[in-house]
Amino acid sequence: MTRFFSGLGVVLALELRQRVRGIAWYVLLGIFMVLVGLVTAAVGFTTSGFGVSDDEDGNAIFGVIIYFVLLLGSLVAPALSGNAINGDREAGTLATTQVTLVTTWQLILGKFLAAWITALAFLVASLPFLIYAVASGGVAKKTLVSSIVILALELGVVAAIGVGLSGLFAKPLFSIVVTYLVVAALGLGTLITFGLAGAATQSEVTYTDTYGDTYDPDTGEALTCLPPEVHIEKVPRFDFYWPVLAANPFVVLADAAGENDLPGGYVEAGDFFTGIKLGVRSAQVPPRADEVYDECGGDFGNVETGAPDRRERFGSQQEIMQNTVPSWFVGLAIQIVLGVLALLGAWSRTKTPARTLTKGSRVA
Repeated sequence: MTRFFSGLGVVLALELRQRVRGIAWYVLLGIFMVLVGLVTAAVGFTTSGFGVSDDEDGNAIFGVIIYFVLLLGSLVAPALSGNAINGDREAGTLATTQVTLVTTWQLILGKFLAAWITALAFLVASLPFLIYAVASGGVAKKTLVSSIVILALELGVVAAIGVGLSGLFAKPLFSIVVTYLVVAALGLGTLITFGLAGAATQSEVTYTDTYGDTYDPDTGEALTCLPPEVHIEKVPRFDFYWPVLAANPFVVLADAAGENDLPGGYVEAGDFFTGIKLGVRSAQVPPRADEVYDECGGDFGNVETGAPDRRERFGSQQEIMQNTVPSWFVGLAIQIVLGVLALLGAWSRTKTPARTLTKGSRVA
C-alpha cells in the first residue's frame, strides 16, 4: 500500500508541476478573481439598492458567489482534465511512463487528483469574497460548510469525468468536447428533460367548486350558494421525474446547503439556497385526484380525506421539507457513479500490456 501511494504521489507531483509551470495558469486565476469580485460588487449594490437587510444581503452574496464559482469551475475543469491521458499519448510521453514501475491506476488516479486540485484552486481564489459574504451576516454554519464541501465534490466529479474520457477517446479535442457536453447535460440538459417530460406526462384531476351567490356584508360569509361546478383538468406530473432534476449540480448544491427547519414554517426572505431547495422538493409531491372548494360548507379540501384547500395542496413549506426525499444525496450519487465509470473506462483502455490499440494511436 505504501508503494502504491508513493507512485501515486510521484504522478501527482509531476502533473501539478506541469500545470502551474506556465504564466497562463496565474493569468487565468487572476481573471477569475476579477470576475468574482465584479459579481460580488454587483450583488451587494443590488441588494442594498432594494433595501435588503444585512443578514439577507450576506446570504444572497454568498449564494451567488458559490453558484458563480460552480459555473466557472464547471467550464474550466473540462479543459484541465479532458486531455490528461490522450494528451500524453499524442505527445509520446504516455508510453514512457507506462514502462516504469508506475501502475495504470497510479497513473489515472494521479492525473485525476491533479485535475481536481487544480480546479479547487478556483474555490480557494474565491475565499476572500466568501469571507466578505459571511462577515456581512446571515450565512448559517450549516450552509457555509455544506456548500463548500458540495462545491469541492462537484469539481471532483467533473475532473473524474474529464480524465476518464481522456482515457476512453484517442483525440484530446474530442474528449474535451465530450466532457463539456456531459457537464452541459448535467447542468442544462436535466432542466430541459425534467420540464419537457413532466409537461408531457399528465394526469386528470377533478375539481368541484361551490361559490356563494350572496354574502353577509359584515362577516363576508356566503348566505346563498350556486350549484356545484365540476370540471376536469389535466395537470403535469413532475413528481415522476424529480431524480432527473436531482442530478443537476446546482440543485445538489442548493438542496444540501438549504435549511431543513424553517422558522415559522416558511422560507425567510433572502434565504437563497432554501428557496431553491423548496422548489425542488415541491416537485416530488404528486397531485391529488379530487379537489374541492366550497365557500358555503367550509369544505376546502380533498373529497375523501378533507385535506387542506387545493391552493395549499402541497402542505406547508415545513411539511414539504419533512416529507420529501433529500435530492442532493440522490443527485450526488448519480454523478459519482458517472465519474467512477469514466475512470474505470479509462483504466480498461490504458492498462498495459494492451492487445489492441485504437487506430492511429501513438505508442511512443
